Order: sequence, then structure tokens, then C-alpha cells
Amino acid sequence: MLRNYSDIGDQVSDPDHTRYGQHLSFEEVNDLVKPADKTLDSVHEWLSDNGISIHEYSPAKDWINVYIDVESAERLLDTKYSVFKHEDGSQLVRTSEWSLPTHLHEMIDTIQPTTSFLLCQFFPVTIECFRTLYGTIDYTPKAPGINKIAFNNYLNETPIRPDINLFLKKYRPETAPTAFTFKSVEIANGPAASYDNLNAEELAAGIGKEANLDAQTILGMVFPTSMYSYSTGGSPPFIPDINTPEDTNEPNLVWVNYVLGKNNLPQVISSSYGDDEQTVPKSYADRVCKSFATLGARGISLLVSSGDGLGGEDGSTCISNDSKNSTMFLPAFPAGYGKQHSFYASGSGFSNYYSRPKYQDGVVDKYVKSLGGKYKGLYNQGISASCPLSASIISLINDDLISGGKPTLGFLNLWLYKKGYKGFTDVAGGNTSSCGTDGFPVTKGWDPITSFGTPNFPELIKLAN
Repeated sequence: MLRNYSDIGDQVSDPDHTRYGQHLSFEEVNDLVKPADKTLDSVHEWLSDNGISIHEYSPAKDWINVYIDVESAERLLDTKYSVFKHEDGSQLVRTSEWSLPTHLHEMIDTIQPTTSFLLCQFFPVTIECFRTLYGTIDYTPKAPGINKIAFNNYLNETPIRPDINLFLKKYRPETAPTAFTFKSVEIANGPAASYDNLNAEELAAGIGKEANLDAQTILGMVFPTSMYSYSTGGSPPFIPDINTPEDTNEPNLVWVNYVLGKNNLPQVISSSYGDDEQTVPKSYADRVCKSFATLGARGISLLVSSGDGLGGEDGSTCISNDSKNSTMFLPAFPAGYGKQHSFYASGSGFSNYYSRPKYQDGVVDKYVKSLGGKYKGLYNQGISASCPLSASIISLINDDLISGGKPTLGFLNLWLYKKGYKGFTDVAGGNTSSCGTDGFPVTKGWDPITSFGTPNFPELIKLAN
């Protein structure tokens, strides 16, 4: 039920626009995305006619929570719910299909729970190496009480504080105590950051591996900047494919609805998760992306992972799930949406859902032309993204801006493609092998694997100022 507000988001993120840096407040964004009165009245009438009272709204009234029994849900959605039992004994009440009155189709983006199900390496490079490589090692944060950074955890991932403490003691000792003091935020019954050591079985299962990596990297890079950990439970709508036969997708909408309801948010948020785009229903993806864009309008930089490739290495799983079984590269979501961007793109950042944004004109088309028709028909043009290291760099740039009384970077893409690209060191060799091919080659200048290259922090500071 979001109205079109992308123009304003682009204006405050475009360094050539007079409104650049004038990010919207919590109240202004809520007023902007609030559904039209007609939409609210129509939804209210539909619920009331079915004897359902609204329990609560999101602050912008663009998300409604109701608590009803199964019989009422069946009547409301003209469907039949069933109890589904997994082989591990767990049970969920879900339906295989549902419907809405025709006049509500353009007003309601998604309803949950309906058809969704969920069963719930880092390379040996040191923090000192990263700080030296990217030029942050001599920078001391100047606004740690104001500047903040966060990262996301899904799928029962959660940081293990003793492990993070051990890592930091070895690689950046002065930061080690923060392993026990960073803020853990639990959403929809997501697990809290753990103060307990893992047992042998938990270690073998790799519990906390992704969350620890994110926390160790960010704390090691941005200390003493405040860090927050979001752990979100829940289950999104889902369309299975060969790679993902069971629903292990991330509940992005649950998380973003929560944070949009908060007045004070970290200025940078890293999310090291992604799904095969084709496993995410388009209507759900659209809603998630619109909500992500709202964060940008508020001056929040959201960085998401692009994945590790474009499908399986040998090509056996690079198949569409639309019953045609077409051979194709498999782009990731939400990396393929045009409202996130960062420095690297091992998954190449293409999309079958979303067209290439205008700010990429002149770089993507030039690159595609250089391919000479290679892989034609296997992909559409989209964008790139990645995570905790790049989020840390952006956070430190924000720190410098805040200390000088300037607005934070917010939505990054327009600034990166118009000015920020000059602060990167080009990577001119390599490729991503996927689907039995050599993948997309790295070239001089922009390419979908490394984007503009690796960040040069001192140069990015100059450009941002």
C-alpha cells in the first residue's frame, strides 16, 4: 500500500540535486508512505465486513496486524488452511493458495502467513590487513556516540559473544570487551546474541558462523563506533527451485517493518544474506524493495550480499522454476534491486525482476557490449552489492561527515556512480565461474564482479566532503 515516493528518495541521494543530503525524518517518511484514505477505508471495510478488528498499525499505517483464528482467516481469504508436518515433527498451519476481492488487488501487497514455510569462511586475512588495504588504519572515529552501524541475522543465526571476544583478542585486542557489550535486538522471536560457548554439536553444525563473521569484521573495523545486531525470526513467502527445495529464505519484510517503526536507527545496516531471486514471489519482492527504499529516504545506507555466484558451479541447478526448466543464470534477491549497492559483486548483481537503473547508464551497457553477445539470453541487466567490510567503510565515512556537521551518505548508488567511483582502485583481472561457464570477466573500469574496484578510504573521505 505504498505510494510512489522514489523521486524524493533519489533527490536527497543525488549529489547534483539541490535537495542532496536533506534526508527525511521519521515523521516525514511515515507521512510520505502512508496509504491513501481510500485505501485504508477499503481495507477497513473488508476486514469489518468479515468481523475482524485491527489490532495494531505500523507507524505509517502501511502494515496492519490482526489476530484471528483459522476459521476467520479461511473466510477472509476464501481458502482452506491445513496442518503441515515436517519430517522432524514440527508443524505449521498454512494454505496452498488464497485470494482477495478484485478491488483490493492494487491496494494490498502481501498477507502473511499464507503459503510460506520455514525450517529453521572467512578467508585467513586479518583485520589489520583490511584496515591497511582500504586505508582506514590511521583513522580514529570522532563521533562514536552519534554514528552507529548494525547487521542482520536470519535463519536462527546469532552472534556468539565468547567466540567474537577470542577473535578480537587476537586480531584487535583493544576492541575485545565490546564483544560482550554490543546491543542485541530480537525481532519476531529471533535468537539473542549468546553469552554461552558452543558445544561440540553446535560447532559441527556451524551455528553462529555468519553472525560471528559479521560482528568480528565490523567491530574490528569501526571501533569504537556503536554496533547493533538484529536477529529476526519468521518465514517469507516462497517458490521452490532446485537450489532451494525447502523455504530457507529470509524474512526481509518482518525485519524492515520493525526497523521502519523506530525513530532512531543506525546510519548503516549490513545484511549478508540473499536468495535465488526466482524463489521470492514478485509481489513480495516489490514490497520489500519499496520498504528498503524508504530507509534510504531517511538517510540509512543498506548494504546487501550479492551471493557467491550465479548458480551452481556445474550448471545442473541453473534452471528456472517457472515449469519451463530454462537454462539461466540465477540472480540473487535483494541484491538485484536498484536501491542497494556496495563495492563488490561476486554474484554479478543482475536481475530478472528489475530493469537497470538510469544511474548505471554508460557503464553497464558499455560492459555488456564488450561481452560481444556472450551469455546472451541467460541474464538481464541489474546491479551489484555486498557487505560487512563495505558497510564498515561507509560507516567510517559517515563518522567523518557527522563530526563535520554534514548529513550522512544515505542511499549510496547515485553518489557512487556520479562521484564516489573516483575513490576506488580498479581491479582488472578475474571472473566468477558459474553454471558450467567462466562467468562474467573482470575488466578495466566498471564490471559486475568488482563494480568500480576496492575502496580507497582517504579518497572517499575527500569526495564525500
